[in-house]
Amino acid sequence: MIDLFSGLDAWVLVSLLLALTFVLAFEFINGFHDTANAVATVIYTKAMPPHLAVFFSGVFNFLGVLLGGVGVAYAIVHLLPVELLINVNTGHGLAMVFSLLAAAIAWNLGTWYFGIPASSSHTLIGSILGVGLANALISDIPLGDGVNWQKAIDIGMSLVLSPLAGFAVAALVLLGLKWWRPLSKMHKTPEQRRKLDDKKHPPFWNRLVLVISAMAVSFVHGSNDGQKGIGLIMLVLIGIVPAQFVLDLNSTTYQIERTRDATLHLNQFYQRNQDTLGEFLALGKAQTGDLPEQFSCNPQQTEPTINALLDSLKGVTEYRSLSPEKRVEVRRYLLCLDDTAKKVGKLPGLQAREKADLDKLRKDLTATTEYAPFWVILAVALALGLGTMVGWKRVVLTIGEKIGKQGMTYAQGMSAQITAACAIGMANIFSLPVSTTHVLSSGVAGTMVANKSGLQGGTVKTILLAWVLTLPATVALSAGLFWLATKFIV
Repeated sequence: MIDLFSGLDAWVLVSLLLALTFVLAFEFINGFHDTANAVATVIYTKAMPPHLAVFFSGVFNFLGVLLGGVGVAYAIVHLLPVELLINVNTGHGLAMVFSLLAAAIAWNLGTWYFGIPASSSHTLIGSILGVGLANALISDIPLGDGVNWQKAIDIGMSLVLSPLAGFAVAALVLLGLKWWRPLSKMHKTPEQRRKLDDKKHPPFWNRLVLVISAMAVSFVHGSNDGQKGIGLIMLVLIGIVPAQFVLDLNSTTYQIERTRDATLHLNQFYQRNQDTLGEFLALGKAQTGDLPEQFSCNPQQTEPTINALLDSLKGVTEYRSLSPEKRVEVRRYLLCLDDTAKKVGKLPGLQAREKADLDKLRKDLTATTEYAPFWVILAVALALGLGTMVGWKRVVLTIGEKIGKQGMTYAQGMSAQITAACAIGMANIFSLPVSTTHVLSSGVAGTMVANKSGLQGGTVKTILLAWVLTLPATVALSAGLFWLATKFIV
């Protein structure tokens, strides 16, 4: 790992280390900010002692990051438009990273301080959107091109629908438990259990389910939120040290061959569907030499881009043999072809089978650009896991006692946690970032309504206000910081 940073100018190295510290600080804060939600029910119901709950939650967060993959990581990265990703330089990379991280950390710390279960996912996404929009204004490009809006809509839908699903499903699970075992002790609150049964802990099976579901929430939280940190670090590394990280330098000859084959097959795919795609891609009208000197990702330049990429990869058996400039060039071509293929997949007229083929080609095409070194994954896992073990108390009380007018029962805790674990796990499968905070808090609120406990208006209004304000506040904050940074750094 150390050799990757050798030969850097002192100011670049210091900036890089500072940026990595910022990302890991964000993940550390995310640990004690969001994971309080994962252990809130298990601590409040006294299913586990607090020190054990946060320790094991930290361990499962750590494991979730290690085993979670990078699908969500690059869903976050691709919120930025492809033009910004392929043309980023060291100065812009620094401005972009420090602006969005400073905005995200400031908002996270503020909401944590006041014990408000706000979403780190919303915070990060708002910060990235702010940078993209500010870059569009500064660069005199249309705001519609400043952000990958299709990706933003997809992520926005997952962030909006997942809490609603959490509310409804958790309520239904609780109603099912009440129908199945209406007189069970699982419908008591910890206070009722202590007063009526003179017992401190939940009944054995309820306690077991609470513990297992809490650890499941911690695991899927680590997988989903940890990948966001991985995506941020890859943005840092690609923006500040592009020569070493624009491509996976550890790619095998087979992986490079697979990338080359995917490019060839993509060209064949376009030729096969020329009647449908010919006008959109200007097929047969351009040559390799037609690529502009300042590369721009334009569907009309698809054929020259394919030819240029095949020419760049000709005879290449390892990426290390390419010059730093050539590596950047290859990544630009790959990202552009993937972006165009994604647009092509949404055009009318293509058969479902052809769209499925195109999706497979896209995966092969980006196999050596959408990656993360193991040390990056390990660093994020450690930051998130350690952050889990501190700062949890403020949010636990809010989740356990301040959402409903009555304390949470064991059954409510189980319903909310099982729902959250399943919802976030499904989001991981489809590489969609969701908010653990929103899903779990909504689940608790759903069980309160189903239990006819009622909701505490003041707390719910505060949480909703934080949810509503998080995106615009972080967009504005990161955009302002990026504008200032471009004045001093770029």
